[in-house]
Amino acid sequence: MALDTIALFFCVSVSVGAVAWVFLYPTLSGEARAEKRKQELVSTNAVERVTARTAQNNRRESVAQSLKDIENREKARTKVTLEIKIAQAGLKLSRTKFFLLSAAAGLFIGLVTLATVGNPLVALSAAFAGGLGLPQWVLIRLRNRRIGKFVAEFPNAMDVIVRGVKAGLPLGDCLRIIANEAAEPVRSEFRQIVEAQTLGISAPEAAGRLYDRVPIPEANFFGIVLQIQSKSGGNLAEALGNLSRVLRERKKMKGKIQAMSMEAKASAAIIAILPVAVAIMLSISSPKYLQLLYTTQAGQLWLAASAAWMFIGVMVMRKMINFDI
Repeated sequence: MALDTIALFFCVSVSVGAVAWVFLYPTLSGEARAEKRKQELVSTNAVERVTARTAQNNRRESVAQSLKDIENREKARTKVTLEIKIAQAGLKLSRTKFFLLSAAAGLFIGLVTLATVGNPLVALSAAFAGGLGLPQWVLIRLRNRRIGKFVAEFPNAMDVIVRGVKAGLPLGDCLRIIANEAAEPVRSEFRQIVEAQTLGISAPEAAGRLYDRVPIPEANFFGIVLQIQSKSGGNLAEALGNLSRVLRERKKMKGKIQAMSMEAKASAAIIAILPVAVAIMLSISSPKYLQLLYTTQAGQLWLAASAAWMFIGVMVMRKMINFDI
């Protein structure tokens, strides 16, 4: 009987201890508080992740909207007028003055051709080509030369902005430094940006108009970076530093390609000049040998056809040895 009582007491004690262990141990050991802190931490991290994801999505939407607006403006200004071409060439001429100069050039070339050849039809053709083709060719040459100078100086301007922003200077002060101290044509272009700011136009918007005057991807990228940075933030110094580095690497690559293609260019120049040189030497040594080409109508036609084919050949060779970087 005593053993049964002791066994019953032992079993009841163990059961009560087990129940107390199950219900009281989490509270006494701090597991409940730890679990509660863990849930709070998880909920806090979830809220932070949701907030960060929302901010990132808002930034992406802002950048996408900025790029869409820029693309729409690019589509709206695809038409290049004569005034824009003159501005891109760095000339300060109006449309009327350009037309007057074109007419004067055509008249001069026509009179010279008439006095030399004596054929009114040929003189009229030369005047037409001189009045329409020559001014446009000069305009394109001046434009390309100015753009080349701008591309050569543009990395230095980007370095000025990068160093100024890293040193704590405002963007407007950096632009004014470039407008006062940079080489042409970068100085005049940035001076127009600074003058636009004085009229109330923001710096990103004024920089976006730089592409109208200097139609190169680098100027367009510069305007896009400023517009995106003004709306959604970002590291302006890093972006412009990358642009400067890319420009310098492209310049190095262009120099390497020009050095490697000099042999082909020399060969093309010799091939293009050889017929003209042979004709000049024959005209000096044997004037009557080529006289029929200038005095007869058939000779003049053959001479014109030969000149046309030579021009086509020169253009094909020029296309083959020119590389866009």
